[in-house]
Amino acid sequence: MTHAWVRRYLRKVVVGIGAPGRKHVEPQKSRNETRTGLVCGVLAYGIWGLFPLYWPLLEPAGALEILAHRMVWSLAAVVIVLAVTRRWGWIRPLLRQPGRLAMVALGALVISTNWGIYIWAVNAGHVVETSLGYFINPLVTIALGVLVLRERLRPAQWAAVGVGVAAVVVLAVGYGKPPWIALAIAATFSTYSLVKKKVGLDGLESMAAETAVQFLPALGLLLFLGARGESTFAAEGAGHMALLLGTGVITALPLISFGAAAVRLPLSVIGMLQYLAPVFQFALGLAVFHEAMPAERWAGFALVWLALAMLTWDALRTARHARVELRAAQERAAIGNTENTIAPQATEATAQPN
Repeated sequence: MTHAWVRRYLRKVVVGIGAPGRKHVEPQKSRNETRTGLVCGVLAYGIWGLFPLYWPLLEPAGALEILAHRMVWSLAAVVIVLAVTRRWGWIRPLLRQPGRLAMVALGALVISTNWGIYIWAVNAGHVVETSLGYFINPLVTIALGVLVLRERLRPAQWAAVGVGVAAVVVLAVGYGKPPWIALAIAATFSTYSLVKKKVGLDGLESMAAETAVQFLPALGLLLFLGARGESTFAAEGAGHMALLLGTGVITALPLISFGAAAVRLPLSVIGMLQYLAPVFQFALGLAVFHEAMPAERWAGFALVWLALAMLTWDALRTARHARVELRAAQERAAIGNTENTIAPQATEATAQPN
């Protein structure tokens, strides 16, 4: 009975990741769905934002060992969710598309690089700079859209990118060198987002495919470390082992929560929620890890936040205009349908003999 309840719950939450659209619902139900979406969205970005508290707990494991455990146990967690929800139908069509499989492998490589840099940076005392990476990620994503997809930017977007470039220059002065960690995190995550767009898999399925690619190299690395006596998995006690096993759960849980939020909330709300993670990371870097923030870095972060405010304002304005245009188009279509309905009736009336 418990297993059936868990299956129903996971189906209800996880199925939202791949839902094609939102059906018409009653106002009360819509409010409940929105509330659920907000809770799931805050949970997802909150967990991602609190990651810097987790990785130091895994010491003395090094970044590579932590990364390998995250890959192995993430696949285990995702397979359990897929088994409970019985979502296997996407695998066979994917295996018949070599080009798509190559993109999945590329996505796995890029996100592995992102994870590795992030874990190393947090444990090396660069939490504030990792938060910067996720703050500037939207700006790098826009730049990739222009360079790779040949997208055209609106004036406000160009202005935001310009302010972002100025922020990087100011931060380079503040750090004494370009903020390579932040730039690498932003570049890898933006590239990963672009690859995921090309692959076209839903969030859970995408993670399952990518961690399946990561699994054998990660397992090989763990076996290699064990053979050399450098593995900490069984050498640091049961608590350490449980924390390493937990890397799979903390990787899968926010993804599932994000999928539930994405189908219940407007894209504009999701776009604003995404800033929760770097805000939490930035706060942890200052309040918990006591990282230095000289005036130059404050100035650079202020410019980044200004650029993000410009992007958010532009996105909200564009979304509002789109809604107005859609409503106007619907009204015109409704008037046209009414006229088309009345016209034949009038023709029939005039054609009848007196």
